[in-house]
Amino acid sequence: MSKQAKVRQQAGTVETSPALRLDQEKAEQLVDALNTDLAATYVLYHQLKKHHWNVEGAEFLEVHEFLGEAAEEAEEAADELAERVQALGGVPISGMKDLQEAAPVSPEDNDVYDVRTSLSNDMEMYGDIIETVREHIELATSLGDHATAEMLRLHLVELEEFAHRIEHYLEDDTLVLEEATH
Repeated sequence: MSKQAKVRQQAGTVETSPALRLDQEKAEQLVDALNTDLAATYVLYHQLKKHHWNVEGAEFLEVHEFLGEAAEEAEEAADELAERVQALGGVPISGMKDLQEAAPVSPEDNDVYDVRTSLSNDMEMYGDIIETVREHIELATSLGDHATAEMLRLHLVELEEFAHRIEHYLEDDTLVLEEATH
């Protein structure tokens, strides 16, 4: 195993890509925005996994599978965001403390809640992330980085889809008998 300890690029720096031809200031703004989205996505991922592990009730299997799917999508989105940060010449944030500090959303605490509360917390977090991603799409577009804007648009579609599915879970219509809910 190599004992090499040479830092190739310091965290928080941007070394613009000659291939992508974005100037330094634009690249720095985009890297900052994408790192914010990356952090939010990882906070979301961990909250979804927590709920995936702890879900109970009559709809256990369906909600468990949904939350697993949502967490997988968040993990894939985080990977895409990190790779775009790197392509723009930045360093994707990765430390747990740094991710939590950079995220515009806060995870719920470690307690286990009923499924309705858990899903409500997830929908709230999705909504906050959706608003931030929309702002970053506008930023990328205004800076002329149409590739980042397109990637974020695709990410936004997925975020909205999962948020909307949670909204359906939280409706008051159910097949569960009333006496089973008391």
